[in-house]
Amino acid sequence: MFELIGTIPVIGPLVTLILPFVVVLSIVVFIHEYGHYIVGRWCGIHAEVFSLGFGRVIKSWTDKRGTTWQIAAIPLGGYVKFLGDMNAASTEGLPDSETSSDGDQKHYFTSAKLYKRALTVFAGPAANFILSICIFAALVLWQGKPADESIIGKVHPAVSQNFDLQPGDHLKSINGVLLENFSSISELMDIENPPQFMPYVVDRNGETIEIDGPFPFLSIVGSVMPVSPASKAGIKENDLILSFDGTPVTSFTHLRDLIFASSPAEREMTVLRNEKIVKLSIFPRIREFQNGEGGFQKQVSIGVVSGTAFETAVQPVGIVEAATFGVKRTWSVLEGSVRSISLIVSGEISPKNLQGPLGIAHVSSDIAKAGFIALITLVGVISTSIGFLNLLPIPILDGGHLLMFGYEAITRRKPSPSIVHYGSVLALALLLTLMVYVTFNDVIRLFQFWA
Repeated sequence: MFELIGTIPVIGPLVTLILPFVVVLSIVVFIHEYGHYIVGRWCGIHAEVFSLGFGRVIKSWTDKRGTTWQIAAIPLGGYVKFLGDMNAASTEGLPDSETSSDGDQKHYFTSAKLYKRALTVFAGPAANFILSICIFAALVLWQGKPADESIIGKVHPAVSQNFDLQPGDHLKSINGVLLENFSSISELMDIENPPQFMPYVVDRNGETIEIDGPFPFLSIVGSVMPVSPASKAGIKENDLILSFDGTPVTSFTHLRDLIFASSPAEREMTVLRNEKIVKLSIFPRIREFQNGEGGFQKQVSIGVVSGTAFETAVQPVGIVEAATFGVKRTWSVLEGSVRSISLIVSGEISPKNLQGPLGIAHVSSDIAKAGFIALITLVGVISTSIGFLNLLPIPILDGGHLLMFGYEAITRRKPSPSIVHYGSVLALALLLTLMVYVTFNDVIRLFQFWA
């Protein structure tokens, strides 16, 4: 759909850049703020305004509880304004006894018990994590999971035309390598100069047969990284790469070696796509890769991930297993976020890898072209990341609020207003500086991408 929109003259490219970003961010922000709102409501705290976006109000309405719901013009966030107008540390905005009745005062945020305020603040990030778990669980429930055994699900079109491999074939061995499961095939990956034909032993409909098959790791594109030389060049998933810079490619490992040995300059590529030969121009670029020792090194890259000559069959999963997968996948994204920040702080990777709104918009646009599943997966990943970032103990973020509540719980008194004020000003200045920095990096990356 997004590729079709992109063909609209003048506005098409702009719409395909902005629309996926707005959709992704609006979903994540709405769930985050709704977490604050609904738990606050359960705790007896009245929400005066629930806003999706900032700036001029486009549409608003007031519900029976007296909360004004609104959609604003700038879709870069949102907020819930609780009665009492809490500040960055939730310490001001106390009710005025001369103008507020006792009935009103109990609905003020700053009059609520400490645990209720803490629950209301924590509910935003928690809602993001719950959204991620639900998305990842729903996806595996819909798509299934790879079968435990080495059973073929799909065969690449270029392979099915030349070899007698069929969906449902149970692979017993390839080139003498016994296959206990599908991941055992990876033992063949690093074969240099692989033969065009390999002996396969398969179980087909209960009968064991021997056939000739392909090297499993042909130069097939399994996926294309967003905002990469490959995505700009127009390389697509399932493309079979035939040559790179005039050199015939025999396997994905061979392709990787050719790319690593090259330099950042325009190269020619030939791919087989839907039985047609397609010639493309690509400009590989240098990016950081994690090496086997846990560090990082720079290598020339085009941004593609290996596919295989055939895919594993999938099997259905139950609700409990899907929920468990959702939790594990969300935890994995959390671990990745923590690791990325620690590596940037330690200087092992450059802070230039950070992305701001422009970078996320570009990534969202690229991923949206891959289809709905890819886009909804991005929602899950960003929701986890937003939840994590909001828990950082920084004033004006949810984690800063919780830090102040922790101080209040231990000392039995609220933090000094002056400390809260200056801490909030400093945090805001640092966040604005960071925003300027990442936006500058985004602009540079966009310029390099479209240059």
